[in-house]
This record gives sequence, C-alpha cells and structure tokens, in this order.
Amino acid sequence: MNKVLFLDLKSPYQELQTELDAAYRRVMESGWYILGEEVDSFEKDFSAFCQTKHCMGVANGLDALHLILRAYGIGEGDEVIVPSNTYIATWLAVSYVGARPIPIEPDPATFNIDSARIESAITPRTRAILVVHLYGQTVDMDAVLAIARRHNLKVIEDSAQAHGAAYKQKQAGALGDAAGWSFYPGKNLGAFGDAGAVTTNDDELAERIRTLRNYGSKVKYFNEVKGYNSRLDPLQAAFLRVKLKHLNGWNSRRKEIALQYLSSLSDLPELTLPHVPEWADPAWHVFVIRHAQRDALQKYLGENGIGTLIHYPIPPHLSEAYQDAGYGRGDFPLAENIAQTVLSIPIGPHLASHQTAQVISAIRAFHGK
Repeated sequence: MNKVLFLDLKSPYQELQTELDAAYRRVMESGWYILGEEVDSFEKDFSAFCQTKHCMGVANGLDALHLILRAYGIGEGDEVIVPSNTYIATWLAVSYVGARPIPIEPDPATFNIDSARIESAITPRTRAILVVHLYGQTVDMDAVLAIARRHNLKVIEDSAQAHGAAYKQKQAGALGDAAGWSFYPGKNLGAFGDAGAVTTNDDELAERIRTLRNYGSKVKYFNEVKGYNSRLDPLQAAFLRVKLKHLNGWNSRRKEIALQYLSSLSDLPELTLPHVPEWADPAWHVFVIRHAQRDALQKYLGENGIGTLIHYPIPPHLSEAYQDAGYGRGDFPLAENIAQTVLSIPIGPHLASHQTAQVISAIRAFHGK
C-alpha cells in the first residue's frame, strides 16, 4: 500500500537543498547569530511580499499576537473579540496580556468569524477585534473594518495560516492594523523550527514591537520598558528568505490540488466541501471537509494509507485551559459542531498527482462510488 502523508516536511528541503545549505553556511560563517543582517533582509522581503511598510521578526506566532496586543496597550480589564472556532493560540495571546477573549461564532459556510455577530458583542471594554484567516482563507475584512471604525477598535489579523492569501486582491497581513504570523514548519511558508513575525503599516506600533521583542531595549543595556526575549533567529530568517522565493509557486500547486478535490468530490452529498467567496483567494493551508461520520471516514482513510488531521478537535471554550472562563458544552454550538465534523485531507506543493488521485479514490470508495 502506498502511503500518503498528511504533511511532507522533507520534500521542501530536498527540492531546495542547494539554496538552503548555502544559506546555512552564510549564517554560520558570518559569526552573527542574533538579529542582524539576515533578519533585516527577511523583514524587508516579507514586508514587500505582504505589501506593508514594516515587518518585525519574532520567535513564534503566539509571540507575534501577544506583542501586538501588548504594544497597543491592551491589558487587564479589556476585552478582545475572537473567533470561537480557532486554534487556542489566538485566545492565549489575549490571555497573556490579561485581557478577556470574547468568542464569536463562525459563518458556517467559511468557518471564519461571522461579522454579522460581532457588533452585538462589543462593550465599553472592547479594545480590538482579533480575526483569524482560518485554513488559509481570509475573513470578510470590509465588514469587520466597518464595525471597527464605528467603535474605534483595532483590527488584528491572525495570519498564521494565510501566507499568500488575498482579500479583494490585497494581501493578508496588510488588511487590518497589524498582523501576526507563524512560520511553524508545517505552514505554507515554514521555517525549520519555531519562528514568527508581525506586519503593519503603523510606524509607532512597529517601533514599540522592535523594542518589546528585544528586552525592551533599542540600545544594548538601555532598557526603556519591561520587554521580552522574542527574536527571529538569523538561521531561520535565512531559510525563510530562500523559501519565500518559492511561495507563490507552491501556493499555485496547492490551488491546483484544491480545485481537483472540489471538482472530483462535489457529487458526494454526505460531504461538505470548502466554500470560497468570490472575494477570497485562499492560500489553501489545509483542505478541510465536513462529514457527519467524520471518525469513521478518518479511520477508513487511515486504513488505506492516507494521513489526515482534525483542525481542531476541541474548541478553545471547552479546553481545560479555559475552564475558569465558565463556558460549557452548548455555549458555542457552531464551533462545537465544526469540531465534531471537520477533517483535513492531504494538500501541499509536493503532493504528487497520483497521490491526490489516491485520496479522491479512497473518499469515493468510502461512499460506495
């Protein structure tokens, strides 16, 4: 039986081995291993890619969101609108600064935050709307920004899954006031370890984050604020510079696979396929289907050599980490139903055509087709 990995992390290195090895040698021979020229160069490259004025490399995606909130002065007693359907890191960033996450249910078609539900949740304590471009598809940002302008709120993008995604031909990461990025190895633009960044057009915010990420210091040993140690590693920056050159091509391959899935599985009524609004150009970080018999389908695919994952099996409000928030089962039924029915099937730039066909055949066979 030929196995289809859910996530293939070896192939990107094998494809780019010569370039990546050269980047490694360049950093090791430089004698400079904290911030410096490699990080500066990646920040310039990635800000140009995102069409923003600034990019600040940080240690990981959670730090990116945390530092944005901290730099905006959001803290104890404040509230931040978040999706009920997201990875827990989105909520954790809010909790880190002492603020309270206020969950909003998703649009059941896109799984992203439902903008029509946001305004009713705003209170005098609300400081920001933290949206997530879940699975690599952008939120309806015009609707969110209109609400934010009416209430004088910041709009922060969790772009951890949206490398190269666009909204009305504008890049994710340049749609709100600031965006947090993760370059975790499995992302469309992934490092070879943890890494992250912030993008923004806000000059003051950019300066504050550059200070906060480096112990609260602009000049060594002169600490202006109580900062953090959250700096993008130069070695990871060098690797990301190499991979960034290939991101558009890799995303195009993801799109080809997504279109193949959409066309080949559309006649299965038991299966709910991703919905793409006309204004969205997804990065297809993951390809997520829904099925009432999700666990049985996942087991069948596994038995036939096809790797799958669930993004995500437990909504944040039902996690042990947020027991103190007082939420219970049934409080956010849409997020709970999504968690019980979603399944991510293989997609990636190195997934071969015969492997895509194998996934399709197995799903169809499960349905007797």
